[in-house]
Amino acid sequence: MFQTFDAPTNPADGPPRLKALRARLAAEGLTGFLVPRADRHQGEYVAHCDERLAWLTGFSGSAGFAAVLPDIAGVFIDGRYRVQVKAQVDTAHFTPVPWPETRLADWLIAQAPAGARIGFDPWLHSVKEVAGLEKALTAKGLALVPVEANPVDAIWDDRPAEPSEPILPHPLQFAGESSADKRARLGADLAKAKVGAAVLTLPDSVCWLLNIRGSDIARNPIARVNAVLEASGKVDLFCDPAQAEGLELWPDVAVLPRESFAAALAELGGRVQIDPESAPEAVAAILRGKAEVVEGPDPCLLPKAKKNTAELDGMRAAHLRDAVAMVKFLAWLDDEAENGGLTEISVVERLEGFRREANELREISFDTISGAGPNGAIVHYRVTHETNRPVKPGELLLVDSGGQYLDGTTDITRTVTVGPPPEGAAEAFTRVLQGMIAVSRLVWPRGRAGRDLEAVARYPLWVVGKDFDHGTGHGVGAYLSVHEGPQRLSRVSEVPLEPGMILSNEPGYYREGEWGIRIENLVAVEEAPPMPDGDGRDMLAFQTLTYVPIDRHLIEVEMLSRAEREWIDGYHRSVWALISDRVSGEVKDWLRQACAAL
Repeated sequence: MFQTFDAPTNPADGPPRLKALRARLAAEGLTGFLVPRADRHQGEYVAHCDERLAWLTGFSGSAGFAAVLPDIAGVFIDGRYRVQVKAQVDTAHFTPVPWPETRLADWLIAQAPAGARIGFDPWLHSVKEVAGLEKALTAKGLALVPVEANPVDAIWDDRPAEPSEPILPHPLQFAGESSADKRARLGADLAKAKVGAAVLTLPDSVCWLLNIRGSDIARNPIARVNAVLEASGKVDLFCDPAQAEGLELWPDVAVLPRESFAAALAELGGRVQIDPESAPEAVAAILRGKAEVVEGPDPCLLPKAKKNTAELDGMRAAHLRDAVAMVKFLAWLDDEAENGGLTEISVVERLEGFRREANELREISFDTISGAGPNGAIVHYRVTHETNRPVKPGELLLVDSGGQYLDGTTDITRTVTVGPPPEGAAEAFTRVLQGMIAVSRLVWPRGRAGRDLEAVARYPLWVVGKDFDHGTGHGVGAYLSVHEGPQRLSRVSEVPLEPGMILSNEPGYYREGEWGIRIENLVAVEEAPPMPDGDGRDMLAFQTLTYVPIDRHLIEVEMLSRAEREWIDGYHRSVWALISDRVSGEVKDWLRQACAAL
């Protein structure tokens, strides 16, 4: 199996490591130190050797950071992890801090002693982050101090080695555009802006640009690489040369040792572009010695997000293949769950088995979330041998999972009831479903961003005083990271949605200690058909990519409008039309019942 069930951390490890870090900081003349989740590439996903936050605190979520001071250590977590953090860290030594409600600068100003020197590793914090923090702290007499050697690494005796897995070509039939054409197109944009080169630090950007993939980071088909793209289209690729052995690149792509990246940056002159939101502060500091630093977005972000025809076709194919596995899984679950004997782990194992049956699964796209009963309320729950819970009648089961295929990346959540649903669950499920339907049916004027749209998913919950503490949707890559920017359905997203972008549509509701509900489909942005009664505006809409039945046992039909009932029935008719010929026997019989009209 790809997924394992060992606990990633132990809360008991945190206090002695925290003590050792404080001693190290004192020896180096530092009052405090910042420990982010990020690595030198500033991506969301990190290799085991870069899991400093988890190693120190025990918190293993995909977003967050710690701030260590002499008398307090704050672990900053967003709404997805408010429940999880309490189980993973020793709260007698680490203090959970709600973020972004509490700004790091404000917390440090309130907690740090006068004249404090707060250390940070400039390779692990973005240019934008450091600039804002430094300005706020300096105004209050605190100093933000870059360090050359990370003190966490100095006390991490058994730190894993850096991964160096082979880099593989990504076939043109799935990429849809050659690397040479991508480089020429993006290079021309740089030249137009009178920029000589752009520094690329996000691995998925480099992998997309060069049509390569890797396996340096679990669940993500990416290589931990950096690159410099010149306006001419030439690229310097920085990696372990052994990774690129046998890889047939092009005359204008040079493979250079990873260790030479900083020295190469120091030699760049002229106007060099970096993305202040993703480039490490160390990159900017090195460039300032000889080059004129130009701040601008990573030139790969938008082109990568706007999938071409081949990528969209591949994503549709991957989703249909994945839907077959999900239908087999749900049919099995419906047959087995009420008999007892299932656990969260056995659910994960069986689902991965169904995904493997087609012999096209390259990886899972993230650790499957299998949350039974109260564990479903932990938004990013990861089952371990210690937390493994039986799947019991009278409870909900939330399963959030996905696969990595050569032609696409999938992400789907279904919440099902085992026997009669618990009190209040069907009403909440129906409201979550209404929000998901509202997003699916949206039509909007071109130019609107995720923040302009996502409230429609929350409205059915808002009217009864409820909400959920995560975004409505994230971007998804094409055989790349399952979380991809810059597009999001989020109250903080200002990036206009454009045709070809793929996002998740996943409202939820969680009752801590009892159950969790989330329903998730992936959708692609497309141009909306002309509207006879419209005024000629350029309108966009969502096309659904995910076709898997929604548990009808949890739907309170009388709560739905006629349009909502028609959407559900139409969705299930599409599921049947697309999937029924791909399954047989008892699974097909189950699918027929699951897709029956309300």
